[in-house]
Amino acid sequence: MSGSDAVRDAVREVAGRAKQAARALATAPRDQKDAALTALAQALVANADRIVAANTEDLERGARTGLAPNLADRLRLDEARIGGIADAVRDIVRLPDPVGEVVRGSTLPNGLTLRQVRVPMGVIGMVYEARPNVTIDAAALALKSGNAAVLRGGSAAESTNTVLVGLIREALESAGLPADAVATIDPWGREGVQHLMRARGLVDLLVPRGGAGLIKTVVENSTVPVIETGTGNCHVYVDASADQAMALEVTMNAKLRRTSVCNAAETLLVHADAAQTFLPAVLSALAGQEVRIHADARALEIARQAGVKAEPATEEDWYTEYLAAEIAVGVVDSLDEAIAHIRTYSSGHTEAILTSDLRAANRFTAEVDSAVVAVNASTAFTDGAQFGLGAEVGISTQKLHARGPMGLAELTSTKWIVTGDGQTRP
Repeated sequence: MSGSDAVRDAVREVAGRAKQAARALATAPRDQKDAALTALAQALVANADRIVAANTEDLERGARTGLAPNLADRLRLDEARIGGIADAVRDIVRLPDPVGEVVRGSTLPNGLTLRQVRVPMGVIGMVYEARPNVTIDAAALALKSGNAAVLRGGSAAESTNTVLVGLIREALESAGLPADAVATIDPWGREGVQHLMRARGLVDLLVPRGGAGLIKTVVENSTVPVIETGTGNCHVYVDASADQAMALEVTMNAKLRRTSVCNAAETLLVHADAAQTFLPAVLSALAGQEVRIHADARALEIARQAGVKAEPATEEDWYTEYLAAEIAVGVVDSLDEAIAHIRTYSSGHTEAILTSDLRAANRFTAEVDSAVVAVNASTAFTDGAQFGLGAEVGISTQKLHARGPMGLAELTSTKWIVTGDGQTRP
């Protein structure tokens, strides 16, 4: 047997065991699933020192191998972040169980009763990189929605994920659920991902979460159905009527709350009627936080007048998800021009308008075709926990099945239950 065949067989064995475990999870009562989640939250806090030690190994290895700063930020765990992850698990415990929820129903004239109910997907594969919080979020959401999860967390977080997956499996067993409901294929590296993408019949859904290259690879090469969690080239548009003090605060939050995440703003568009007063303030504030500014001709001139360092924006800048302390800035002459710019360059993740004009807000929300459109609020709110979903497995930027933050309901499908008393069709 070749090495490739051995990896294929190993991955399919993991997926096969997950498929068996998924059958048990599909009918597990809420109390049992919640007991496993509660045990996991407790284990995360109790084992924080172990998790941090393993995470330190990953960070040190990343420093030696040149891990990008934005990935290092996502990779880093400390006691506070671990506590936050545990709290997210507890939030999921408090959420209703989606399995069995009746989506709609009716009684036909012939007496047949119809119910469309939520059911688990089965086995969900997650492919991500340098994000140990996703290990817990994905496992917790999969468990609560009655699914098994097969995880590929990437070599950058290998030590951390080894500890986390071990804690998850122990928590499952403590509640009488099969440990194989959550498993990792990290030992088989990138080759293992190739076989996971082709495990049709064993894996029901694949969710990639990471950079554009990773997502593109999974979408283009998988024979398993994929939900695309796209990159976050998010826009903030400051309208002519915007309250400029509010706009400044929201823009700074959208860009700088955490630059390495997909809901961070990457492009700022400002209406020409507001540019002369708003741009000096916001550009100075951004520069004061050491943000690299890529500006179009008009924004560049205003930056020069304000004594702010900026550089000319290129065509590539408008498409770029920086995931760093960088932003593209442009001046537009109208709401129409802002919407046209967003339509051209957006990745379809999150866009925000800051305005006091209700008609402008309504047009923006109606005409901007992204997963999330915000009015007078930061793009940073595009997050499963902030939306009350407990957590998320990703932000879907596609339009089939799920769009936006993917929580419990998005990890279910439906089936129709038809009940009669002997009806036959003429």
